[in-house]
Order: sequence, then structure tokens, then C-alpha cells
Amino acid sequence: MLLASLPMYDLPELRWATNALWGGLARAFREQGLAEVPDALSRGGPSDGVWRSPNLLFSQTCGYPLTHGLGESVKVVATPSYNARGCEGSAYCSLIVVRRDCPAADVSGLSGKRAAINGWDSHSGMNAFRAAVAPFAREGRFFGDVLVTGGHRESLQAVARGDAEVAAVDAVTHALLTAQAPDELEGLRVLAETARAPGLPFITAGSAEPGRLAALRAGLTAALEDPELEAARATLLLTGFEARPVEDYALFPAWAREAAEAGYPELA
Repeated sequence: MLLASLPMYDLPELRWATNALWGGLARAFREQGLAEVPDALSRGGPSDGVWRSPNLLFSQTCGYPLTHGLGESVKVVATPSYNARGCEGSAYCSLIVVRRDCPAADVSGLSGKRAAINGWDSHSGMNAFRAAVAPFAREGRFFGDVLVTGGHRESLQAVARGDAEVAAVDAVTHALLTAQAPDELEGLRVLAETARAPGLPFITAGSAEPGRLAALRAGLTAALEDPELEAARATLLLTGFEARPVEDYALFPAWAREAAEAGYPELA
């Protein structure tokens, strides 16, 4: 049996919708002639292990791991589109969030603050954040300190508690939490949006033949038109997808290079 996972927006409150979506996708993939489609999603272990497995059928990753490590271990199937603030087509941005009483009027006013990030390998939480503040860094520093939280939700909670003063979070995650857990965003405000970039891609194993890619895309189309999945799609804010070339994701290392050339190679 092959492996499948959808880890990027799999909030506990949304587990029913993620499971329903996978059920529809699995059915559509089988109808396209794909074999060994798993009945259930893989959960609980490190996502990187699933992404790198030669048995990977379908998953979703962040663009930063895609361009900074996964390499030929995966192939991009498609990039989904979401109905969320900061999203346009299959592009998205990060929202830079502070407490409501933060006096900063723009990103430049965050100098010396304590920033929360979900991880060093995140585009939305780190790479896009670094690119946004790089023009204001001095001698390789901008923030007073950086707290690694392990997740976007945890970064927002850190800001709300006062453990950090600012975080950059995935626009889709922010929209999902706005709908599902609005109390967690009480007392917070969006200070700015980062530049847009290609969204979090659906992937398959790097050894996949063109026939599998075509079948996965056809299955995606069918699932996104399936009336039985309407409630799950709406809850997950999923509206469609684009078959972007992997070259579109070259933007991510380009932003990293530009920050380094500006004297700000690390978020600090």
C-alpha cells in the first residue's frame, strides 16, 4: 500500500473535513486507475519521512522544504487555491501578526522585538518573514530574539500570551483559525502582509511516472467538482488548484539569497 498525508492544515477541529476530503480523493484516484491507494491518511510521524518515502502517493508540503532539501525525492502535482485573506489564485502570503496594543505602524517598527516562528524550514513563518524585514536590518540583526514554537498556531498563542511580540503565519492557517478558533486571535491584529508566493504544493514520489501525475491531477479535478465534498472543501477553504511548474518555487531560494546579499542571511 502506498502512503498519503495532508499534514499542513490538519487542525484537530478540521480532522473530519480532512478525512472526508481524502476519502473523496482516494475514490477519485482509484477511478483514474491508480492502485494501492490507501484508505486512510498517515498521521503521527515526522512529515519529512512520508515526503521522502519512495512509496509516497500524495501529500502536501511547504515550498521551503521543497526547494531546500526534498529535491528529486518528490514531484509537484499541483498547487491548491484557497478562499482566504492574502491568497490570490494558487499564490499566498504570510500575515505578520502583533498584539492589538502594539504601537508599531509597519514592519520597520518591529526592530528589537521578540519574534515567534514555527520553524527554521518554513517559508511562511521564516523565509517570507526574513524577506519582509531584511531591508530594515542593521549589521545582520533586526529582532531582539527569536522563539521557535513548532507551529503557526503555537506562534500566535505565544504572541497572545506575551511570550513573543510578533509572528508571521501562513495566511490559510490564519483564516482557518479565524473560522474555527476565533478566541485564540482575540487581542491580536494583522500588521502587514508579506509578498505573495506559490502556495503549499501537493506532491508525489520523485520516481512517479507522467501517467501517475496525470491521474492525480484528474482525480483532483473530480474531487473538487464532487458535490459530496462541498462541505469539506468549504470548511478547508479549498477552491481549486493550478498545475504550476516546479520552477515557480525558485522564488523561495531567491528570497533567501536576496536577504543574504542585503547582509541578513539569518532571521535574527
